Amino acid sequence: MKWLRWLGLPVGIAVLIALALHGGMGDVLHAVQSAGFALLWLVPLHALPLLLDARAWWYLLGRRASLGYLWWVATVREAVGRLLPVASIGGEFVGVRLARWKVDDASLVGASVIVEVLVTMAVQYVFAALGLVMIVAQTGHDDLLVTIGAALLLSLPLPVVVFVLLRRGGLFHAIERWSARLPMGAHWGVERIGGARLDAAIDTLLCEPRLLLRAFLWQFAGYLLGASEVYLALWMLGHPVSIGGAIAVEALTQAARQGAFFVPSGLGVQEAVVVLLARMFGVDEQTALSLALVKRMREVVFGCLALVSWQVAEMVRNRRGALQKNHALRPAEHHVARGRHDAERERSHSR
Repeated sequence: MKWLRWLGLPVGIAVLIALALHGGMGDVLHAVQSAGFALLWLVPLHALPLLLDARAWWYLLGRRASLGYLWWVATVREAVGRLLPVASIGGEFVGVRLARWKVDDASLVGASVIVEVLVTMAVQYVFAALGLVMIVAQTGHDDLLVTIGAALLLSLPLPVVVFVLLRRGGLFHAIERWSARLPMGAHWGVERIGGARLDAAIDTLLCEPRLLLRAFLWQFAGYLLGASEVYLALWMLGHPVSIGGAIAVEALTQAARQGAFFVPSGLGVQEAVVVLLARMFGVDEQTALSLALVKRMREVVFGCLALVSWQVAEMVRNRRGALQKNHALRPAEHHVARGRHDAERERSHSR
């Protein structure tokens, strides 16, 4: 899988360069400069969809941690998955680690993340289908209904198989002896999550349809709100589109990025899809490419802030742990020193 990602990187860069040359970087930069610093509002705006996503996780986790804390973990999870050269599930491993800082039950934390990923898959399929309907309804491109619809149906068996395996139970208990070999498993503590307990926790969550529906609705609301980034960015760039158009661009861009998982950060793929979809709604090529670059800019800025906050939190936690360890050792050291002093005093008396 690693070689596939390294192969996808130059392909993505080549696509991005081709788009820049074809669209004319001068016109693109001029469009971005015309919008000005108002585009920076897209960075804090992204916090709102993640808050809704974190609320879905909050319900699955049984409200064991505060919503604000889980929102912060969600920002770090997204940043790790999108910006760092790790596997697509790297963000989930980080999420489990950070959630364990507040929730001691490792099985519950792991199960909540796994079930949340399943819910996210379902949301992405429904969101992509909604985007496809919006495109056909507003642009009349009926041919896309067959092409993209077939692609969605062909990719559907994989999440269905995963759901069936999890629903049958015993999956993680069967692979428990190999858990230490999973990517970053030793570092993130995967081997300390009992397979049988994890299977039981997952089964408990999957047996609560009302809980799953609630998580689905909150995540779906977050995806819908995320389309406001496209809507506002194009409005600032001087080429507004309808709400349905913004949903279509965001939905199918997300779907394409998930499909191109082998390209690190979806570099080039995301930009090409954004340009293609935006032009379907009457946006000129320069503005469409400006939108793609603005979305990438927001992703990098927001993600870097999240990664920095994560590293700061790790350093503070490690320093606090070291201080607590030193504080715990001081009484023992004092006891040893006092014992040595008493022994030396006894020797002096004996002489």
